[in-house]
Amino acid sequence: MPLLQIDDEGFTLDGEPFRLLSGGLHYFRVHPDQWADRLRKTRLMGLNTVETYVPWNLHQPRPGEFTAEGGLDLDAFLDLAAAEGLHVLVRPGPYICAEWEGGGLPSWLLADPDIRLRSRDPRFLAAVDDYFARLLPLLERHLATRGGPVLAVQVENEYGAYGEDTAYLEHLADTLRRGGVDVPLFTCDQPADLARGRLPGVLATANFGSRSVENLAALRAEQPTGPLMCTEFWIGWFDRWGSHHVVREPGRAAQELDELLATGASVNFYMFHGGTNFGFTNGANEKTTYRPTVTSYDYDAPLDEAGDPTEKFTAFRDVIAKYAPVPADPVPRPGPKLGLGAVALTERVALLEHADALGAAVGSPRPLTMEQLGQDFGFVLYEAALPVAGPHLLEVEQVRDRAQVFVDGLPVGVLERESHEHALALAAPRRGSVLSVLVENQGRVNYGPGIHDRKGLLGEVLLDGEPLTSWTNRPLPLTDLAALPFATDTTTSVGPAFRRGSFHVDTPADTFLHLDGWTKGSVWINEFALGRYWSRGPQRSLYVPAPVLRTGANTIVVLELHAGHRARTVEFRETADLGPTEE
Repeated sequence: MPLLQIDDEGFTLDGEPFRLLSGGLHYFRVHPDQWADRLRKTRLMGLNTVETYVPWNLHQPRPGEFTAEGGLDLDAFLDLAAAEGLHVLVRPGPYICAEWEGGGLPSWLLADPDIRLRSRDPRFLAAVDDYFARLLPLLERHLATRGGPVLAVQVENEYGAYGEDTAYLEHLADTLRRGGVDVPLFTCDQPADLARGRLPGVLATANFGSRSVENLAALRAEQPTGPLMCTEFWIGWFDRWGSHHVVREPGRAAQELDELLATGASVNFYMFHGGTNFGFTNGANEKTTYRPTVTSYDYDAPLDEAGDPTEKFTAFRDVIAKYAPVPADPVPRPGPKLGLGAVALTERVALLEHADALGAAVGSPRPLTMEQLGQDFGFVLYEAALPVAGPHLLEVEQVRDRAQVFVDGLPVGVLERESHEHALALAAPRRGSVLSVLVENQGRVNYGPGIHDRKGLLGEVLLDGEPLTSWTNRPLPLTDLAALPFATDTTTSVGPAFRRGSFHVDTPADTFLHLDGWTKGSVWINEFALGRYWSRGPQRSLYVPAPVLRTGANTIVVLELHAGHRARTVEFRETADLGPTEE
């Protein structure tokens, strides 16, 4: 493969002037059976490069472990990119942001109560060095210097928005170099953060979505020579629960792209194809108020969540054609979609009654955090005995992130971090009544100082002003539902419950699951975790990739957290509903 060089005037590839025309495509947000299709469409839009982050938290779910199989098979993804004739930009972190859970930092780091993330804290650096020691041997054969497609590797990610410690960045760059990364390194920051986030001797790039001339001028002022590049050209945006579906008009986005390319700069679209925050992997933001990101990462990108070209695909390809050769192939057609209609969920099992099938309880004087329990995603069920009968005031110092409260199995209220709620009145019918608090991790904060985001019940829990002690803490990661004793549903639910149904598929194809009438929860199809739903919106359907389905019988499980309603059916439709575009 050709080698990328950084000269005073710009990039060269084997001595010839070169412009990076790249698109973001995160392998961990796309079913692996669909990687080849998405990469082919990357090339067909006229791009010569694909960019991806690497999520540390998935590759190293526990200290001392490392996995790169299935949907995390970065080795296979890079081979597919090379086979498509694409170059690759790799952004391995350790921090990636990406609206991803914790910005990609493993939750187990937070088991240490005073660790300082993204710093020279020896505990953090030791963990980073171990991660790179496991990741870089996998990456090495794919470097352009070894004949692979990887042209360049990023150091950290938008560090200038977080800190100002050149020595920290130097440590990361040195670790990459010692690990065999001998292709060019680069950093990326928003224009106002370039001075804090750049590393002398390493190419600085900028992130923005408009005012290209102005923002590139800021980059040139900070870096007088060398290539100009926008590493994150924001042509869409992400959605959060309770807001609206964010879109950007294709014509205006194409005009901004034209202005950028007219400067001679290189570009990486953020995103070319967003994909999906499957399972519990979405992140959150917290600028005074906690706001979790939705399951869909459609991002209003040139390829939608199902991998179909949007108006932006054609508009951007037309602009790119003014500056570089574009394949003569026609714009790809949308893939087939299934409309299976309604599916009845005829079996049920209550969560609180059968929580012991999902996780083992641990006793403690006060509630333990998820991190102390060695848990990353999902829920924790906390239980304690109420000492006396009668009315009480329950106060929780910190709820991370949403707590459903029950007395003897009956719901009495909800405390939400997003609404800054900490107190709830309740009544105990008897001495020894069981207080149950089901806490959902709705996504660790992925940006800013809030990344130190521990989950569960934090701090003191008071009952009538006195500490409530002697707790059981039951982790519910919901990674395996096989032990749940489903039975035919003959009851009216009054608490969280799993519901199960089956449906038949003749020929698998993409489809969209609609949960009209349901309130909040998560969905699994054939044991594949699709993600969360919430009637709060804006997202009103869940994307179901074709490879998740089987020819013949298929199984769906829905965890409804507010199971007192009458919804008993879901529906598979041919179209998605990501919600209204205006508030």
